[in-house]
Amino acid sequence: MTTDLMEMTDEISPEIEARIEYVADLYRESVSPGLARLMMFAGFGDIEDYGEGCLLRTATGKEYLDFVGGFGVFSLGHRHPKVVAAVHRQLDRLPLSTRTFFNQQMGELAKKLSEIAPGDLQYTFFSNSGAEAVEAALKFARVATGKTDFISTNGAFHGKTMGALSVTGREKYRKPHEPLIPGVTFVPFNDLIAMENAVTDKTAAIIIETVQGEGGIFVATTEYMQGLRRLCDERGLLLIVDEVQTGLGRTGKMFGVEHHGVVPDIMTLAKALGGGVMPIGATIATEDIWNRVFGENPLLHTSTFGGNPLACAAGLSALNATIDENLCQNAEERGAQLLTGLRHLQTQYPDAILEVRGQGLIIGVEFPRQEFPEMAINGLTGMGIIAAYTLNNPKVIRIEPPLIVTEAQCATFLQAFGQAVEFAVSLLEGLEE
Repeated sequence: MTTDLMEMTDEISPEIEARIEYVADLYRESVSPGLARLMMFAGFGDIEDYGEGCLLRTATGKEYLDFVGGFGVFSLGHRHPKVVAAVHRQLDRLPLSTRTFFNQQMGELAKKLSEIAPGDLQYTFFSNSGAEAVEAALKFARVATGKTDFISTNGAFHGKTMGALSVTGREKYRKPHEPLIPGVTFVPFNDLIAMENAVTDKTAAIIIETVQGEGGIFVATTEYMQGLRRLCDERGLLLIVDEVQTGLGRTGKMFGVEHHGVVPDIMTLAKALGGGVMPIGATIATEDIWNRVFGENPLLHTSTFGGNPLACAAGLSALNATIDENLCQNAEERGAQLLTGLRHLQTQYPDAILEVRGQGLIIGVEFPRQEFPEMAINGLTGMGIIAAYTLNNPKVIRIEPPLIVTEAQCATFLQAFGQAVEFAVSLLEGLEE
């Protein structure tokens, strides 16, 4: 058995080869044979074995600098010691709630979120993922407004559960599951006029990302975000801001909306909220919305595992670490370093790198066609750096390292990225000759 990754590894013992083949067979037989084929073909036929900080080690002993960061999950890096310690302490007491008595950990995390959230966002419903957080937001908007429809944007990604998928802006993922929930309209991102024209008397809410992550790292303008806020106020709509990927320091501020001075009616969080240790999602709303949704029935929307003590202990520790370690500032500074370096590379390879864009430590590099990212990512993997393209726009490589990433690690990445682009350019030129 050979893959690109294995060929780049000096030596692999028979025992490790057997272990990898064993796990690959498990995928083929019990997880997904298609996924197994894809991973082996792409050169990722290895096993995640150990993570610490910005580094990931596989079963073959190869170390990688993680510049994907779990697509926003590992904002604190792998196994942040404060979060791990908090989870250990809670595990020794009560991992899951009986959902009979008060849950102190959930209350404390909700209180912390209300303290740091923008404006008058106050009450939080906890779930287990970003998609679940979006599902709750959509339901809350319908109940609070008495209306049924939503407006989303082309290229948006809000999850793949039924409701979240319905407002996800790529037909490739929606089409096989149709009919989805009705009444969803998609308009171009950053186009306020298109959004205004899409509003009807049935529109309950607009759902938006401040940075389209999977859409290709497109950053909303302040004029656009403030225009959406005015539009919602004028037309009696709710503004749902999906901060699942941008929240908790990723953009250089605690929340992406803070760049624009905008307060949403409902905001969703997940990914980084679990500190890279536990899965957790959160849907935060104003007191007025909460009263309209839960005033008559506080059990109108529930989750058995949502807000469990273990996840909430991780979440509270993650928030404290993000604040105490000043990670918003580090995201801003390291993001500026990466953007400067990548734009310098763009001047060296203007035919290969079409655009570099981003905010904080969520950055996209766009190429003219999908083959460039595929080859560049393969080249980075061989140099010990993990990268990935954006799900709804595979011509864009996403750069999303942990917020704890250092200046030296960013410099290492930039050097390797330049080599990977050069490799992709020369390889494609050779194939075209």
